[in-house]
Amino acid sequence: MSPSNSNRQPHHRHSATKNSLAAAVMLASAATRSAAAFSLGLGKSAFVPSAGTSRVAAAASRSASTTSGAFSRTPTMYADPGQAEVILVGCGAPNRGMGWYHAVQMLEKKCPSASLDFIVEPWFMGAGGEGPGGPEFKEWQAASEAKYGVKFATSLEDLPPPAAPRLALISGRTADNPRLLTESIAYGSKCIYLEKPGAPTVIELQQMAKEAEDAGVEVLMGYNKNVCKYVRKTREFAETVPGSHVTFVSNNAYENTPESLGECFERNAEGMLKNMAIHELALLVSFYDVSVDNIESVTADKEFSSLQTLPGPSGKDYTDFDKIKFTIKTKTGKEVSVAADRCGGTDSYATVSDASGEEAFRYYMPDEEDKKLVEELTAQYPTAMPYFFTQDPDYITVKERVAKHTVDGEPADGIATIGIAVETLKVAEYLTPILQEQLK
Repeated sequence: MSPSNSNRQPHHRHSATKNSLAAAVMLASAATRSAAAFSLGLGKSAFVPSAGTSRVAAAASRSASTTSGAFSRTPTMYADPGQAEVILVGCGAPNRGMGWYHAVQMLEKKCPSASLDFIVEPWFMGAGGEGPGGPEFKEWQAASEAKYGVKFATSLEDLPPPAAPRLALISGRTADNPRLLTESIAYGSKCIYLEKPGAPTVIELQQMAKEAEDAGVEVLMGYNKNVCKYVRKTREFAETVPGSHVTFVSNNAYENTPESLGECFERNAEGMLKNMAIHELALLVSFYDVSVDNIESVTADKEFSSLQTLPGPSGKDYTDFDKIKFTIKTKTGKEVSVAADRCGGTDSYATVSDASGEEAFRYYMPDEEDKKLVEELTAQYPTAMPYFFTQDPDYITVKERVAKHTVDGEPADGIATIGIAVETLKVAEYLTPILQEQLK
């Protein structure tokens, strides 16, 4: 942080008035989500207060009845002028969690408009602290506090009021996102960066969108491939080829074993189309007019695709695609394909075929220009997930644009909105049973 911050007077503890307001907002948000369910024609059964909602209400009550936060500000915690005050909500395990990698990039000042001032991590600072990944998290937490001055908390209610435009970057479990969005709004977020797919179901994501709109809080999505170099170059080349056909290919580097895939299926229980391939579906929604109402047909490539039922670490069986390829034709005359392979490697790419079906263009992520960066990051973080590094520049681009937008209000060019996310999730829910049936 800049030396000028030393002249600022730190905020101290929450006032009872501030906490009462937060409590009211949180409870009103829950009511808004219930009302949103009715406005969507879903009836009472669409919004039943869950254990998570009860915890939100309980947190609000505790917040309203106390006059002290978990800690007061120190001058080193302030965002500089022109920066958003970022709260990372859901860090995950070092070298494995997407939230952790977001933190690394911001702490290393890769995003000039983002000041990571707070990290909220309830699992590893609570019940998961002594389990797998817990000791590594504690070690990383201590090092980050000492080196960067970032503050850690177990809950958003522990944080002081915003001292700069507040951006909440939600990167927790998908199932927790509705509650985390409510809390982020209640505790002063001006903008929310929500990791894909946003929510477990379309209904929940629609309710979240309505809740944020009613609160005047913008929600932008972490669909980083919307700003990727390989996507841009592929779309530009395809426009020069009459009758062109584009295929987006996404790969992960899981071991092709029942144990590895079973763990993957359980950890990403929402399924491949709502998880790994959701980025490609967002591209189709954003750039190819794909929507549930506009899909004329979808056809699985049975030779490429594979659907398996495997036990996860808990012993419970999960059914999912370990690889899938399909082609969508729209009612407006567009045609585009997607392929995703859990065990296909670390590279993603796109191809353009001409009218005869011959491949005319292929562009990889990373390209030759970016491979040096991947090698450097791999050497720096040898045990981290490989896909972090291939998409490193794009993660930076999305965060920087969202953080800058939070501060100055200018459009976040190319960043997907929660509206795009709703349509994308609708497509994922629509395609999954159709593709599963075609592969039986």
